[in-house]
This record gives sequence, structure tokens and C-alpha cells, in this order.
Amino acid sequence: MADIYRPSLRLRPSEQRTVLLIGDFIASTAATVGAIYFWYQYSLYRLINDGIKPNVAERIIQIDVPLWFYLLPLVWILLMIDSYEIHTASNWRKTLRAIAVAPIVGLLGYSLLFTINIDPNSLPRIAIGLFLVFASFLTLGWRAIYIRLYTSSGLMRRVLVIGAGKAGCTLVEAYRKLNPPPFLIIGFIDDDPAKRNKSFQGFGVLGDSEHLFDLIESYRISDVVVAITGEIKGETFQTILDIQERGIEVTRMPIMYEELTQRVPIEHLETDWVIRSFVDQVRVHGFYELLKRTMDILGGVVGTLIFLLVFPFISIVIIMETGFPIFYSQPRLGKGGMTFTILKFRTMRQNAEADGQPKVAEENDPRVTRVGNFLRKTRLDELPQFWNVLRGEMSLVGPRAERPELVAEYQKKIPYYRARLLVKPGLTGWAQINYGYVATVKETFVKLEYDLYYIKHRTLNLDFSIVLRTIGTVLRRTGR
Repeated sequence: MADIYRPSLRLRPSEQRTVLLIGDFIASTAATVGAIYFWYQYSLYRLINDGIKPNVAERIIQIDVPLWFYLLPLVWILLMIDSYEIHTASNWRKTLRAIAVAPIVGLLGYSLLFTINIDPNSLPRIAIGLFLVFASFLTLGWRAIYIRLYTSSGLMRRVLVIGAGKAGCTLVEAYRKLNPPPFLIIGFIDDDPAKRNKSFQGFGVLGDSEHLFDLIESYRISDVVVAITGEIKGETFQTILDIQERGIEVTRMPIMYEELTQRVPIEHLETDWVIRSFVDQVRVHGFYELLKRTMDILGGVVGTLIFLLVFPFISIVIIMETGFPIFYSQPRLGKGGMTFTILKFRTMRQNAEADGQPKVAEENDPRVTRVGNFLRKTRLDELPQFWNVLRGEMSLVGPRAERPELVAEYQKKIPYYRARLLVKPGLTGWAQINYGYVATVKETFVKLEYDLYYIKHRTLNLDFSIVLRTIGTVLRRTGR
């Protein structure tokens, strides 16, 4: 049997994120060095311009670089946090937006520190400005190289899908929505004679499992995705094991779907997979729970202080537009189905649900007031919920807390909907930052896929990333 083709370089998404982080860190470190150098040259120029001889100026010049200045590469990586999602990093438009927003946010943060700082000499304005300029251009150059390499067909993974049924077509449909694609799908393998030589979602059925080795060699396949939800024939299963032993990456359809969409494919989950993922694997280490609760308390204290600071101003504008009440409260379901009450700034007109029936908020909802629209876009309407975070009823990060009536309705129509109640609801979450308004059961279905992905993959790093991306949403005023 001929050797199966093995590409010299194929990076998984986690490896690509690592490459991005290393490249950005090198670029921002170079920007730090460049900023210090040109800061020195500028200070030298000022001394010479004041009439001091160059040789004397070189001996007496001193620049006091504060210790925190050397931490700017880490700050820059935090500012670029939105761009480490693989599909964002491979898209020129989204990459340019991230690089444009990062220095603006950095400049705003520096301006705030400069305003409240007692000793202005401890904040080198010229050096900060130079760093932001250099970091932006160096990162742009590095990202251009990354995108060029990422979209090079010679370096992209070449994928063969086993199974041209519903699961396989769902995977390919999700793949076709991505631009640029994260890998190249070559086609399908299927043992059903009725599907032979047919195309599904624009990709042809190249043969059956008996010819899998030959097809892998002919098409230089690097990855195989198993998209068979039913029973797999013994011969097909053995063939899959054989190609895996020879270095081909074999992935199940749900895992590849998660890689493509950062969602869980609810319609294509089997019972044993659900039990493994949401019963066995959902348990997290106690240390994570301790750190998450610590982050919740710290965030809750900061958020409550911000709430107390802006409360008088928000109260006045709400009263001026539509009168009292300033707040509204609702029962919501928390972890384990426990009921608690949330408090929010009122963003809708009075008696928005006069008939007593719960209604899902829609995009451009006519019930939302002008002040309420601003509060929703900036997420300021949710500031009172920091009290729920401090009480332990909510977390900073988690699925959206829903009303009991809506949960009862959705769990009848959407599989595994109550799995959201395995964790505390959050002020923000994976679904909230990746998906917009949901006004239909179908849209709620998609949002649940994001929630279950978070529950399955939650870590402190993911929580921190969601919080930072939410801050970016607030600054851009793109909330709901």
C-alpha cells in the first residue's frame, strides 16, 4: 500500500491562536523597543535644540522608563482580544477593524489614567503615542503575513467527509458560510449506491469506504471527518482506524462543527455523546469554581460602584422621558432551575406587557424608548444585576437568565434546552457576544448551541475573553 500523503504543515485552531499570539507579542515587543528608542532620540533632539552641544547632551540625557511601560505588549494583546477568534483573524475587514479599535481604546484608557494621575511625569505621553502607532503598523504587517499563509491552499488542511447524509450536509453548509474557509473540503465518501456520483451542497460523492485509501492518496487528504450518526459498518470502522494509524487526522462531525461555528450541533447529537459531554465532562475543577467566584465578586463590586455612580443621571433621563418607575423586576431561572429576581433599568414604555403574556424582545422593538435604546446598546440597563452577581444568583459570564414561562415553552420545542441550567446565568456570555436578537424558536435554537458550547468548554481564559469582548461591545455601543 502506498504511503498516505502527509502535509508538512497543518495547524489546528488552537495552534493557530498560539501562532497569532506569538506574532502579536513579537510585534508589540518590537513596538515597545522602538517607542523607547525614538523617545530617547526626541529627548536628545530637545536638548540640542535648547543650545546644548550634542556630545554634552548625550552625557546628561536621562529618560525614566517606568516599569509598567515594559508590560505594554501584554496590554496590546488584551486590546486585540477580539481578533484571536480564528475566523476573525483570517478576514481582512475584521482584522483591520480590530487593529483600528485597539489603539483608540488604548488611547482612551491612557487619557483616563493621565487625567486622574497625580504625577503626570510618570506617564510618558510621547512614548505611549509612539508605541500605539508602531504596534498598529507592525501588527498589521504581521497579520497580513498570517492571512496570506492562512489562505494559501498549499498550507491548508484538505478534508474528506465520510457520510453525505444530514449530518454531513449540515457540516458543509456551515463551512460554506465562512469566508475565507478554514480548510478545503474535497468531497464526500458514502457507501449508499444511490448517492454515488451525486453532489450535496456543491461537493461530490467521490466514492465509497472501500476506496478510501486510494482517494486519500489521490486527493492528498490530511483530515477525515466522520459524519455518520447511525451504526457504522465493521469494515468502514476498521478502515477509519487504519487511516488514523497512518497519520490522517480523524474527527467526529460534532467536534468539527464546534471548530467551525463555536456552537454545539444539537440536531446531530447522540444520547451517549450528550451524556459524556454534559454529564461526565461538564464537571469542572473546584479551583476553577473558586477563581470564577472570586472574579464574580471583584467584578460585582466594581460594577456596583459604577452603578451607584451613574444611577442619578440614568434615573433623571428615564423620568424625564417616560416617568416612573426607574427599574423593573422579573423572576428568572438560575442554576438548577432555582428562581430569583433580577432588577434592571426600565428600557420599555410602561405596561409593555399589558396582557400579562411574556413577549421576547425584538430588534427595533417598538416598546423600547429612546433612552432605553441607548441603555440597551451600551448594556447600561443591566448594571443593577451586579447585585445579583454579588449575591451569587448570577455570574459575570454564563447563559442569559430567562423567564420561567419562556423556559417552559422552549424546552418543549428545543432539545436539551434545560441544559442551560447546569451553570449560573451570566450578565454576558458566549451566546450574547456571538449572536444578536432572538425573536423566533429557530433563532433561540442557534443561541442554545452557543450556550451549550460555553458550558462544555468553559474555562477561566474563556470567561476572561468574553468579559473583554463585552467591554468592546459596550464601547462600540453594539449591544441589544
